[in-house]
Amino acid sequence: MQNGPAVRRRKLGAELRALRIGAGLTSGEAAGLLGWHQSKVSRIETGTSGVKPPDVERLLDAYAVEEPELRDLLVVLAGAEGDGRHHWWHAYRGVLPPTYRDFISLESQASGMRTLETSVVPGLLQTPEYARAVTQAAVGGLEDSKLDTLVEVRLARQDVLRSNPPLKLSAVLDEAVLRRDVGGPEVMARQLHRLREAATLPQVRLQVLPFGAGAHIGVTGPFVIFSFPNTSDLDVVVLDHLTSSLYLERKEDLEAYSEAFNALQIQALSPEDSLDYIAVIGDGA
Repeated sequence: MQNGPAVRRRKLGAELRALRIGAGLTSGEAAGLLGWHQSKVSRIETGTSGVKPPDVERLLDAYAVEEPELRDLLVVLAGAEGDGRHHWWHAYRGVLPPTYRDFISLESQASGMRTLETSVVPGLLQTPEYARAVTQAAVGGLEDSKLDTLVEVRLARQDVLRSNPPLKLSAVLDEAVLRRDVGGPEVMARQLHRLREAATLPQVRLQVLPFGAGAHIGVTGPFVIFSFPNTSDLDVVVLDHLTSSLYLERKEDLEAYSEAFNALQIQALSPEDSLDYIAVIGDGA
């Protein structure tokens, strides 16, 4: 369990170190082949510094690594996706805290996202008015310009649902998400309508966990599971806290949260019944 992208750097460094040893090279010899200082190779392998995708490619060439899937995996670990869609938020670096940038980076690279929400609508499904009300409540005392920027970022994130291929989103919403009055009745009415629209998209699976289901495994709090193309080695669980986020990548953690999400899906209403449930709540709002 670690914070931020350091987990990925260490994972990449360990893989590169194993490949170097497998190639029969010392770190000094590997550095010499590339015209680097030995300390650069050491920093990469220990995860104390990042490494750009082109440098990863050069290391893999030096180690005679030809397996396409392994090369692709390590380049992705270095932060290269190849489609450019994970760079847009760099323009907001002065506004976004590092943990939020890390989350957006994962979200933009993932092929799938499974999320349990117990308090608010997932960011990818929020209306502008709802996003503004949530952001204002979560981060008090913001200037209007900064608030506008954070809402703009929240809405820009939603492009992953319209990309090619789109992110596949599976969400289980506790009924409290639908009942909580965020922004007032009109804002909630539009938000519930937005949820009903999103639920009809082929890339979105939306289920409601009604109060009648009683206690469930998700009472400990919300979580997100990101899945990545072609490999489960990059999958990660994200747990949000008030001042930080935790990233869990151990196999046993991923299995535990995947099992928990599967159990929640079974306990929740079906996607079709969830649509009807949201409609009933919306009509009563």
